[in-house]
Parts: sequence; C-alpha cells; structure tokens
Amino acid sequence: MLLIRTILVAGLAVLAAGSCETFVQSAEPETTGTAIRQGPRPLKGGSHGVGRLIPDASLTDLLGDTHHLSQLALNHQLLVIAMTSTSCPLSQKYLPTLVELSQAASGDVAWLIVNPIATDKTDAMHTAAKRFDDNVIYAHDSNGEFSARIGALTTTDVIVLDRSRTVVYHGAIDDQYGFGYSTESPRNRYLANALKAYADGRSPLITATEAPGCTLVRPSREESPNKLTYHSRISRIVQQNCVGCHRDEGVAPFALTSFEEVQAHAAMIEQVVARDLMPPWFAADAEATDSDALSPWTNDCSLADIDKHDLLTWLAGPMDEGDVHDAPLPLTFSSEWQIGPPDVVFEFAEPQVVKASGVMPYKYVTVATDLSEDKWVQAIEIQPGNRSVVHHVLVFVQGGDQDHSERDGFWGIYVPGNSSLIYPDGFAKRLPKQAKLRFQMHYTPNGTATTDQTRIGLVFAKVPTQHEVRVAGIFNDKINIPAGADNHQEVADLRIPADARVMGLLPHMHLRGKAARYEVIQSDASTTLLNVPRYDFNWQLLYRYRDPLLLKQGDIIRFTAWYDNSDQNPANPDPTKSVGWGPQTYDEMQVGYVEYYLPGVAPVELGGERTLPSLREGRVSRTAAFFRRLDVNQDGVITKAEVQERLPDNPRASGPIFDRLDEDHNGELTQAELTKL
Repeated sequence: MLLIRTILVAGLAVLAAGSCETFVQSAEPETTGTAIRQGPRPLKGGSHGVGRLIPDASLTDLLGDTHHLSQLALNHQLLVIAMTSTSCPLSQKYLPTLVELSQAASGDVAWLIVNPIATDKTDAMHTAAKRFDDNVIYAHDSNGEFSARIGALTTTDVIVLDRSRTVVYHGAIDDQYGFGYSTESPRNRYLANALKAYADGRSPLITATEAPGCTLVRPSREESPNKLTYHSRISRIVQQNCVGCHRDEGVAPFALTSFEEVQAHAAMIEQVVARDLMPPWFAADAEATDSDALSPWTNDCSLADIDKHDLLTWLAGPMDEGDVHDAPLPLTFSSEWQIGPPDVVFEFAEPQVVKASGVMPYKYVTVATDLSEDKWVQAIEIQPGNRSVVHHVLVFVQGGDQDHSERDGFWGIYVPGNSSLIYPDGFAKRLPKQAKLRFQMHYTPNGTATTDQTRIGLVFAKVPTQHEVRVAGIFNDKINIPAGADNHQEVADLRIPADARVMGLLPHMHLRGKAARYEVIQSDASTTLLNVPRYDFNWQLLYRYRDPLLLKQGDIIRFTAWYDNSDQNPANPDPTKSVGWGPQTYDEMQVGYVEYYLPGVAPVELGGERTLPSLREGRVSRTAAFFRRLDVNQDGVITKAEVQERLPDNPRASGPIFDRLDEDHNGELTQAELTKL
C-alpha cells in the first residue's frame, strides 16, 4: 500500500471565531433502572481507601489463636485480607481462586481470610479453611467489627496492606464472576496483577475496583478511629501525590518529604490545592457525575475528593503531627534510569548556557546517533543535566523517511514529573539509522547563570514489534490572533485515513494559550475526547489513555484552541500586537498531538520500504475546515447571514469579500468559490 500524499490547500489568514458546531446525537434505546449484570468497576484509588492507614486491630482465627494486624503486616512485605462467606454464592465461586492465589504467592505475602457473616456455620467454615495451606489464617468476624474497621464493603472484597498498614490495593479478585454472569476465565486479574506489580517494585495500573458480593455494613467517616494527623493521614496523601516531584533531586523547587517541610510550606500548599493547580492535571470531563470513577487517563494525578478535603482540613487546623509510628514506609527513587539500564545514551556535545534571569527563547540542539541500522525503541527517557532550569523538552527525529518538527509530532518528551515513555511488549517507536535527534529545550532561568547538558537514554525492543507507535500533529499554521482578543478561537481538523487506536493526546500552545479541546466527528455526531478548560503552557501534559481509543477510517479529529491575547493575561508578551504562527514562546502555535498505532497492521521490517499509512496524511485542508465552520446549517453553501453569524466582528467578510468571491452572484458561496480566497 503506497503512502497517501499529503494534500495542502492554500488556507485562510483567519479561521472562524465562535463555538463549534452542534451535532445531532444518535438515538439511544430507553432503559429503566440499573443494569442487571454487574462486574467490578475500576475506581480512583484515593476515593476507595488506597493510601490510607488501617488502624491496628485483632482477630481470633478458627483455631482460637489471636492475630494483630500490626504484627502480621510488620512481618511481611504485603498482607492480603480477603473477605469470604460460606453462604454467599459469589464468595463460594471465588474460594478456589483464593486458594490458588495464596498457594502461588511468595513467602513475603501473608494471607488473612475473613468471614464477616454472623450466621455462617462453623462446620462449613472449617471445611473451607482446610482447603488453604497451613500458613493461611481463616477467621470468623462474627460481629463485623474487624471488617468495618478495615473498611471492607462486600464478601468478595480484598484489601492489601504494606508493612506500615497502608492500603495499596482495595477491590475485586478478578472479573470472572459478578451479579448475573460468569465467564470461563477472568479478563482482568486485578489482585494477581497488583501483587506482581508490587513484587516488581512498581505501582499497579489499577489500585481499586468495586467487588460485587454480599454487601456489608459500610462504616461512616465520622466513626473512623483515625485522628487527622500528619503521620496517620496527611503524609500518605503528600507521598502519593506530591513527593514524586517534591523531593531531593526532584524537579520541584522544594521537598515535601517531612512534617517540617510540609508545615513550612503549608500556606502555599493550601493555595495551590484549593485552586486545583496542584497536582498539575487540567483535563475536565463535563459529563462526569461520579468522582469515584476511574479516570480514562492512566496518568491522571488529580486528587481524590476525600484526599483534597482531608488535606485542606488539616492545613486549616492546628496541623497535628501525630505519632511517628503511624508513618508510611518511605518511598525510594532510582538515582539512575526509570526505564532500566539503557542500551544507548546520547548527550549534548557541549553544555548549553542558561542566563541568570528573564526569559529565554527555545534552544534547539541536534545530536547525531550514528546508528548503523534502524532500531525499534521500546522505552525513552530524557534526563536534564540541570533540572532546576529545564522546564520541558521535545525531541524530534530527523533522518530516513522521518523529518519531524513541532507540527508533525514529537518522538520523545520530558515535562516536570514525567520524563519517560515506556511501551508494553510488542509496541515500539522506530529510529532510522544515522538519524539525528533534534532537542527543543525550554529553559527557565532561576536567578543564577548556569549550564545544562541534557541526555536521552533508549531501550531497544527485545521482542518482535507488532505495533509501531507514532505521533501526528493536528496543526493550523495560519492562526492569526488579534491584538487584545481575550477568547480567540482557532480550529484544525484531521481526517483519519485508516483505522487507528489513539494512545494519548497532547495539546500544545504558547503563552497566550487559554483552553483546548479534542473532539471526534463521526457521521452526524460529535464526541469530546479531551477537554482542557484551563490550559497552562508551563505543563506540557501528555494525556495517556488507559485503554487506547479505536477510531475508524473517515472519522475526523477536531482540535480547537482558545487564546487570550489581552492585557488581562499576565504572561502575554505584548497584548498590542496580533500574533501568528512561530517557533518561539512569544509567537504562537496550535498543535494537537495524537499518539497512536494502527491495529491489525504489522510494521514493515527494519530497513525496509515504509508502507504504513500515517495520520499526518489525513489532515483536512484549511479551506475545507473553514467552509464547515461558516456553513451554519450544513447545507453545502454559505450565505451572508451565516458569515455574519460566524464572524460578527468582521463586517468586510460578509460584505466586499463575500461579493468578490461570489462569482455567479447568486448570494451563496460554494467551497470552490471560497478556495479562491
């Protein structure tokens, strides 16, 4: 299959202002009540108790021996507390799975099986307990106090604690059984995956789910025995949400790894958390109604509602330190590479000079790879030589059939808090032989003149690559933002030339960028993919899908950007000037990056002829996009009234310009006539 040629039609100096078109949604069947079938629904960890300290509690097993949570947790890397019942049908189905998991687990994992149903028969419980190995504890919580104390919700619930009694997983065993269904085997092995992740020294992709089973009495927050102190609660919130950046050798300007450090910065923490500036996450889902629901974005770092409430409550109060023995285990960070030992490292040949104060335009640094053959790259990590002055880095590949710039798609990326791209087995990016890596460096002077020598490490794929990861840029290089405009809109479209699965989205603008939105247009319907109502140039975030989104050939991805070029924008270099496309921060850009792969299409052999279609080839001409913007009723022609509606601040557009383009003088413009503009 030959590459589709990119079609670029001469565009317009100004794209339409105003809101996007409204599309008729397809009819949905009427439903009443809740769904009959119910399986585990992934949840946001913080809203489901993940990261909380479980208070010490004791429980007597079926043999009469008493066990304390504190001792069980302290003596093992992980403690699995699995709820069960001999009378609950779902618990009965999951008993063999629990037996199998406990037998397969390492000796570093302790297992506590808890039956919280008062009326379950003793003989039946003894029979169930005998199916486990002798090292597994089976206990009857006949009054339910222990189960309520640890926050168990159903008879299939599982809570995993680390050595400091911090919840690291809370949810279902897997999704093989649920209300109204059973399957031959599970599709998602939540508990097994969580245990393996922690054994490998990493966090699981899913830390919390619902666990369909017989419902237990849910303890209220008011009955929680934990006092809100730094060591029992706040340290865990800060550790899970802040310390990744706010630590020694981290990218943040100060550490938050101790009570004294958090207390010293309390006022600033309160301000940025209350304003939703920290943790830095700017995606918004206008249709979201359940704050407990798991985000579709795998790197969503926003605070759970309960975590935000508790943090702000503690900051507003006396800020009690509490008992140091309640503190969580300290986090450890690799001083070298997050991606593991790289197969190759490329570094700037010469240090780059960073001045002491003011602002700096982007610097571009080119590094030769001198590779003798093409390579599949499964992991990429960028390490600034001087993190205190490197704000973000975009890396583009030049060489072979790739000659990318900002408008085409990044190859590597570094933003505060995220320096690596790691793909699962079978997914990789291609690096042509003899390619050059072009680094776009955004330096932020910090008061002291210094230098930086950034490097990039690559891990080559060790298994055959099934999917080539690519990035396309939806761009509009004819943007024209009027002086003083405080909400100027620009639109760019990309028509999908082949079925594709979108892995991530990254909106890119400069200092006047205000908001951004991705939509997919399918037939007569429009669906929002990503809405960023408060765009911040200081955080070039890649929003990564948890499950890549399938788009079909012919679908259109629309990227809309809004700009504030007024004097009310304190970052605006000059509100008296109109702004167009340009590479520096005082210029502007409109680029909507799309990370994707083509399902069912095998990559060609390295060194072979490139035959994969690219999303870059599907860009809709600016004329076509502009025509759709002006054609309010979508009837295929544009009238003066429609131009007046779309461009109310440009009377010449519906006057002499319209008349000049209307060659047949019938009061309507076709797309062919508009193209002559």
